[in-house]
Amino acid sequence: MRTSRVTFPSGRTADEVSPTEVAVLVWAANLGTLTFHPWPVTGTDVDRPDQLRIDLDPQPGTGFGDVVAVVPVLQEVLDAHGLAGHPKTSGGRGLHVYVPVEPRWTFTEARRATIALARDLEQRVPDQVTTAWWKEERGQKVFVDYNQMARDRTIASAYSIRADPRATVSTPVTWDELTDVDPRDLDVTTVPGRLARLGDLHAPLAAGDSARRPCSLEGLLELADRHERDQGLGDLPYPPDHPKMPGEPKRVQPSRDTGRPPATTG
Repeated sequence: MRTSRVTFPSGRTADEVSPTEVAVLVWAANLGTLTFHPWPVTGTDVDRPDQLRIDLDPQPGTGFGDVVAVVPVLQEVLDAHGLAGHPKTSGGRGLHVYVPVEPRWTFTEARRATIALARDLEQRVPDQVTTAWWKEERGQKVFVDYNQMARDRTIASAYSIRADPRATVSTPVTWDELTDVDPRDLDVTTVPGRLARLGDLHAPLAAGDSARRPCSLEGLLELADRHERDQGLGDLPYPPDHPKMPGEPKRVQPSRDTGRPPATTG
């Protein structure tokens, strides 16, 4: 069984399984694995992502329909920066969009690019999208979870089964069918037939696939620089298990931050 050594934010390392044949997946399933959470890297370079992963997470009071409503705007943002997105259902109420990228940038840079994309989307539809890390600030909007691009943060792989009563499956879809898709209908009983009928819609994401078109993050990183220079928008909080990063704001829930000025009334 092939493995790849990865380094966590704490500095610890682990040898992660790199499946190369179906037997490895069967072995993992036999040990109770339902959902596979691969890193966005290849085994030959575990420190430079070859995928940008965009996680659209509907907040309480919203649902999959609210995610679909912002998809046309997301497509505009992707097109503006020369990025090719490949969507899939999360297996729940959200949507994941994978973008194959050149493995030239670090996790920190890929996360910064994702924040820039998320802010661009938020500024275009501020009533529908949020980048607020703290839940109390998100409201009934779709949260773009930029920290899914932080090191050691992973997303359920395509065709992974989710641990819910319906055994839903995180399923690749086309942009055009999103308005008609109900994620609850994509489960272990329906997805095998869909896969046989349509083929693997995420095949272009595989390294070595002839249809793969790796994209550049230069445009998004330039946008991040403009956000910081022109709007004063710097970094955003990291997940709690990460070490404090340079330029990161305080990791304090706003309602508990005694150092903030009191809210004004009137």
